[in-house]
Amino acid sequence: MDAATDIEGVFTRQVKTVYRLCFSYLGQHAEAEDATQAVFMKLVVAPRTFADAEHEKAWLLRVAANHCKDVLKSARVKRAAELPPDLPEQAAPPEHGDLLQAVLALPDLYKDCVYLHYYEGYKTDEIAAMTQTPPSTVRNRLRDARALLKTALEGEGNDR
Repeated sequence: MDAATDIEGVFTRQVKTVYRLCFSYLGQHAEAEDATQAVFMKLVVAPRTFADAEHEKAWLLRVAANHCKDVLKSARVKRAAELPPDLPEQAAPPEHGDLLQAVLALPDLYKDCVYLHYYEGYKTDEIAAMTQTPPSTVRNRLRDARALLKTALEGEGNDR
């Protein structure tokens, strides 16, 4: 199998997973698509061989998370102008529920753990290996994230 076919296979298998992670960081469809494209371009520019499907997925998720963090730190994002107040309101897409908004508002160290555990189904030991942190730290971050989410969602319920 040549490198182009292999990269095409990796893309086909993992594009939705990478996109979901990028969207969880960036919160916008267009930004998530750009980030997803950038992640796979890194694989095109520097092809690599993966030990198995889990190694492939873990590598792509780590690259995607790092890329999204860089995007969020970039001057372009920091200098983004606010929209004028006279623009018409648009309804939020259905995937923007209260829970997703609360998850998106979490600090990155919690967001990574929540995404990998609840959306991708990784166990805490696997997340620890991917993020190079002790398993106990991952479990503590998941516990803390659940508490933050509970507080955030209860607070919204009282505002209504």
